[in-house]
Amino acid sequence: MAQRIDYYNVAPDPLDIIGKMDKHTQTTDIDRKLRELIRLRASQINGCALCLYMHNTAALKMGETEQRVYCISAWEECEFYTEAEKVALELTEHVTLIPTKRVPDQLYQRVRKHYDEKQYVDLVLIITQINTWNRIAIAMGHTPTEK
Repeated sequence: MAQRIDYYNVAPDPLDIIGKMDKHTQTTDIDRKLRELIRLRASQINGCALCLYMHNTAALKMGETEQRVYCISAWEECEFYTEAEKVALELTEHVTLIPTKRVPDQLYQRVRKHYDEKQYVDLVLIITQINTWNRIAIAMGHTPTEK
């Protein structure tokens, strides 16, 4: 993998904090496959090649279907995502594009039909966490390279 700066060695303490938050998001009761789909969708929006590579690979390894992974950018049109998954992906888009989309009350209410208060917070943390990693990877020029 190529990168401009070995940022883990340059700033280990703050990156350790970010890593701990990432580990926390993996312990939530949000379905692990949905967590990967959220990470994929945010990474697509942000254009983060490193995270797309990592989370495509992770989703497929954990048994997610190629169909669901490859169609994530068109989730609204696909019948093979559940309503709960769709509303989580819509929330992902709104939080990722918060300067223009915001999170309107009607979206919040639709999310809450499928997820309780704690799960809503967990979804937002998962979304903001991948957005943080996307921004770090892009700013540091951290990209996947051919094997």
